Amino acid sequence: MDIGSCNIFFHPIESIKQAVFSFLSSLPLKSVSPAPYRKGSAFWACESTKGRAILAPGWPCFSYSFSRGEDRGGSKGHVALLPSTPSGTAVPASYWFSVFPATVDAAMFAVRAAAASRPVFSGCVPWLRSGGQQLLSLASFHGSAQRPKAKVAVILSGSGVYDGTEIHEASAILVHLSREGAEVKMYAPDVPQLHVIDHTKGQPIENEKRNVLVESARIARGKVTDLSKLNSKDYDAVIFPGGFGVAKNLCTFAIDGKDCKVNKDVERILSQFHKEGKPIGLCCISPILAAKVIQGTEVTVGHEQEEEGKWPYCGTAEAIKALGAKHCVKEVTEAHVDTKNKVVTTPAFMCETALHHIFDGIGLMVRNVLKLTNK
Repeated sequence: MDIGSCNIFFHPIESIKQAVFSFLSSLPLKSVSPAPYRKGSAFWACESTKGRAILAPGWPCFSYSFSRGEDRGGSKGHVALLPSTPSGTAVPASYWFSVFPATVDAAMFAVRAAAASRPVFSGCVPWLRSGGQQLLSLASFHGSAQRPKAKVAVILSGSGVYDGTEIHEASAILVHLSREGAEVKMYAPDVPQLHVIDHTKGQPIENEKRNVLVESARIARGKVTDLSKLNSKDYDAVIFPGGFGVAKNLCTFAIDGKDCKVNKDVERILSQFHKEGKPIGLCCISPILAAKVIQGTEVTVGHEQEEEGKWPYCGTAEAIKALGAKHCVKEVTEAHVDTKNKVVTTPAFMCETALHHIFDGIGLMVRNVLKLTNK
């Protein structure tokens, strides 16, 4: 790969400066001299036969920026590193090669908002010594556009809280998965709904029938697949939003309680993902599915006492215990991670609270699911 130039910006920690100069000493440098690379800032510009390195005191982070053409005008890729300790240990934040065409300044702005992951400072030594020519070898160090995306199946149970999927929960899951860069596909069983609820009254509508797959297409904007076609080997994780549809259409918990039966495809999927050691995320009432299918799992549906109406469905915790699972008390903004079974749960609308609290709890559940995929 022909990289026209190599600009390196570093954090102004003295120990990092020393390490940088140590690395640069291994390069075939033509010169080392101070240069006014940017108006109002002092830089050390180190020109080599393969590019030039610029040490920039005063910047809040350090990064490697690659460009074809002029240093400041044609940046095509970016690898950013943030220091995590005073000793200069660094972690990768973002990688924008061939995905984020922008100027160096724009890339640096993105770096400031990036989240760090794991130490790799020492791993960059070979790259520095190569003058930036081994760009692709950095793919294993960082997480963004070039890393493999986690593939996640989201299982819907209709559309609407009282007879299908809780729409706010489904939307929150999809937003968080999108933000984390996951590749998502939605599924629903091709079966009749238990009944149809008039959501203005909370009462069943007589003589009306609807299909779970067809109704789920409303949330999926038409892009939903029959659950019977889901193969666990095609995905890294599976997530179930809540809503009464889980207890009515994915299983019979709404009618039979702890003696409920689970839809055969739902049971198959849960069993397969569990057997393959792939994470399963559930929120609201859907942890009842894991409690029924995965023996001895740990889940949460929030608190075990009603607490003056704040937890109106607290009785579900006792049903979970009756199924042989362990119930863990959690706040709505929290998630419980059963590391042994790779089951991640959060209370969501089991709690009467503000929507943003539910959104935050679901976000934590999603992030923990993705973390367990190691993608």
